[in-house]
Amino acid sequence: MEKYCSLLVHFDKGTPALANEIKEALQGNDVPAKIEAMKNAIMLMLNGETLPQLFITIVRYVLPSEDHTVQKLLLLYLEIIDKTDGKGRVLPEMILICQNLRNNLQHPNEYIRGVTLRFLCRLNEVEIIEPLIPSIIANLEHRVPYVRRNAILAVMSIYKLPQGEQLLADAPETIEKFLSTEQDPSARRNAFLMLFNCAQDRAVNYLLSNADRVLEWGELLQMVVLDLIRKVCRTKKDEKGRYIKIIISLLSAPSAAVVYECAGTLVSLSSAPTAIKAAATTYCQLLISQSDNNVKLIVLDRLNELKASHREIMVDMIMDVLRALSSPNLDIRKKTLDIVLELITLRNVSEVVSTLRKEVVKTQSGELEKNGEYRQMLIRAIHSCAVKYPEVASTVVHVLMDFLGDNNVASAMDVIVFVREIIETNPKLRVSIITRLLDTFYQIRAARVCSCALWIIGEYCLSLSEIESGITTIKQCLGDLPFFSVSEEEESTDSSKKSQQTSTISVSSRRPAILADGTYATQSAASENAFSAPAVLQGSPAVGNLRSLLLVGDFFLGAVIASTLTKLILRLEEVQPLKTEVNKASTDILLILVAMLQLGQSSVLSHPIDNVSRDRIVICIRLLCNTTDSLRSIWLSSCRESFVSMLCDKKARETEEIKAKAQIPQSQPDDLIDFYHLKSRKGMSQLELEDQVQDDLKRATGEFTKDADDANKLNRIIQLTGFSDPVYAEAYVTVHHYDILLDVTIINRTKETLQNLCLELATMGDLKLVERPQNYTIAPESSKQIKANIKVSSTETGVIFGNIVYETSNVLERNVVVLNDIHIDIMDYISPAVCTDAAFRTMWAEFEWENKVAINTTITDEKEFLDHIIKSTNMRCLTAPSALEGECGFLAANLYAKSVFGEDALVNVSVEKQADSKLHGYIRIRSKTQGIALSLGDKITLKQKGGN
Repeated sequence: MEKYCSLLVHFDKGTPALANEIKEALQGNDVPAKIEAMKNAIMLMLNGETLPQLFITIVRYVLPSEDHTVQKLLLLYLEIIDKTDGKGRVLPEMILICQNLRNNLQHPNEYIRGVTLRFLCRLNEVEIIEPLIPSIIANLEHRVPYVRRNAILAVMSIYKLPQGEQLLADAPETIEKFLSTEQDPSARRNAFLMLFNCAQDRAVNYLLSNADRVLEWGELLQMVVLDLIRKVCRTKKDEKGRYIKIIISLLSAPSAAVVYECAGTLVSLSSAPTAIKAAATTYCQLLISQSDNNVKLIVLDRLNELKASHREIMVDMIMDVLRALSSPNLDIRKKTLDIVLELITLRNVSEVVSTLRKEVVKTQSGELEKNGEYRQMLIRAIHSCAVKYPEVASTVVHVLMDFLGDNNVASAMDVIVFVREIIETNPKLRVSIITRLLDTFYQIRAARVCSCALWIIGEYCLSLSEIESGITTIKQCLGDLPFFSVSEEEESTDSSKKSQQTSTISVSSRRPAILADGTYATQSAASENAFSAPAVLQGSPAVGNLRSLLLVGDFFLGAVIASTLTKLILRLEEVQPLKTEVNKASTDILLILVAMLQLGQSSVLSHPIDNVSRDRIVICIRLLCNTTDSLRSIWLSSCRESFVSMLCDKKARETEEIKAKAQIPQSQPDDLIDFYHLKSRKGMSQLELEDQVQDDLKRATGEFTKDADDANKLNRIIQLTGFSDPVYAEAYVTVHHYDILLDVTIINRTKETLQNLCLELATMGDLKLVERPQNYTIAPESSKQIKANIKVSSTETGVIFGNIVYETSNVLERNVVVLNDIHIDIMDYISPAVCTDAAFRTMWAEFEWENKVAINTTITDEKEFLDHIIKSTNMRCLTAPSALEGECGFLAANLYAKSVFGEDALVNVSVEKQADSKLHGYIRIRSKTQGIALSLGDKITLKQKGGN
């Protein structure tokens, strides 16, 4: 049977103590044994044992004890025992307890008095409390603060009882007098809390009469003051002005907790610019002054909320927010950069980029483990700023190019992608970027970065000197020809074959890579990691980066080198007047291309050149031998045009997203113009005037009286029983992040009274019922509202099922009505999100849970099917619309969403239209947790046919 309980103690059921053993220990004179026996008795009673025979033993042998621990355990025992009979009357033996409590309240030891007063806070029996009231009031004047503060709590608890006002009629007045003379901070806090809960008008009068001294009060009392202000302002919005003055004064309090609460209270009560700016300044100060990373993350969350609703004010605070980058924690730095990037304007971008550039330089020190990841975050932030405001690119691009040879491949890749975009969007920087790139090219250690850098060289080296420098740089990085000698090839086929394999196996091992469309391709490990230099040819002084990568079998890079050199020769023909120089350069390039083909077909390497790379190199050789105007335009113009169209498409998507975020217009042509300078001030401060204006605007726009969508409410009502059942039930389901609230309406459709009616619920999945069900009595043809709260711990489709059990006066047996299941939809927990293609591929490779769903649909159009899946799964399509255009009979797209618990959901849709016009293919779902992968798969299977 469930009972009211104010105490919870862990109990190990493996070794329960026997009642006889407890009784013997209590009757003895050994104090430690008596303490242990009392603990065992309390734990047994908390876990359902009654032990009625112990009460008299405790009264006889424990009550007289002078030991403080025994007395404390005695009070805990008295707290949990039944003090009333079945009819609610106090048991006669409680008179013995009452006398002991009175003695404790007059005890010379302050600890005994204090714990007894604390015990009285949990006592609800008026018959026991009434004789003790004079002693409780007397303790308000005790010399020790510990006793006084517990006496106030006891007074408050008694006053809150149903008959409390009769027992302590003048309690508020007594406590108010006490508050004016008390000096102890904790006692003052308790006294003000009592007035706050029991006599709010007195608390308000005391606060307003002492408004000038609030800053001198202790931290505990100031926190209660803020609670009072929030409560009063919710009911009396017109009186906010004078309370906001108190909050503003408390912003200079020494306690960080008080200052944080003040800022939060200001934001919740007022929309005045002065108040919001004061709150934002306070959050920024806390961000710098607090060393706890959790506090910093919480404050950043508050700043992020302010940014959403008061962006104009937050723009001025951007440099203060940036100071949080001094923290070594990556989560704090990432959150800081995310906030800052959304506050960038033309006015502050130079200052922000300058700060980010300094942070990038600091990461070169190498003192911290995660400098590489931090540098990558900074580079992406600078990239974002430079794309929005190209004029700042010149200040950072050369500094970032120093990191092209970074051991962190992802960081170096971000730099080269940034350089590639800037060189196209900022034509003035082209010459300086090309010069710097050619100077630093030899430092690049990763194949992916080399490939991108080579593309830039091939596309943007336009003048004669640049073209010649480009060819020279690539030739130096490739080294002398040939790439291997005949003697080496013979040795490799004989005695040194084993050693050659063991030295190259680790770097030439292949593994699947995930392409942008989610498909797999084989790529050399050398393309992902910085290489280890292979054995060099005799007579060569050093090995260039391109040569080393070729010698470990990276022929995709070889094909890129061939394409770049071919483009440079084609450009050289346009700018070099001497035909002999062009022919000489062309011959040198042909030798290099042929040498690469020979290397790919030799036995020096562990695996030969792949067909695709070989074909690309052969095309380059043919083109250099016989060039036509149509091919020249494809090689020299079409590649650049494709890149430009990609950048334009990317910018158009970003613009659309910005427009979508700002769908609500800031002002309408027929908006009321508010001349608040003409308002009557009536002695109001500027802050009060601003706040009143903001409130007027909220009232005018209906923000104070915004009602929920009634139609949406009806969609969330679920019928639990049939219309012919004796008990009809329906539930209104509200899903709010971590909580599911069921508001169940139960109607008694019979002519009898239903007794002990209980709504029994159970859950399946990561759902947990918070409260145990209670029993109700429902009159004939009447109804009852029952609320049930369920906690959610992960993103997973859950099921709530149960039944209604009740008794009637005629039938002794219990009746059961089984309820329909309530299915909790995963769509309530996930929302569309954005991530980069690189981040998507990284997560796709890392996540271990995959669910593969075969496409089975009546929809015949690939694009229509993709749109249907996006709508059904509440996800965002990361694939650019331009990549999905056209009719080719095949479509591949990546979808992404994030759950309220921070989990990532990745989906790849690969669809192909067959000859019979039916769609075939697979939808693959990946996530870090099993629940989200399975639940999304079930949802897609259910929805993919095109039904609702």
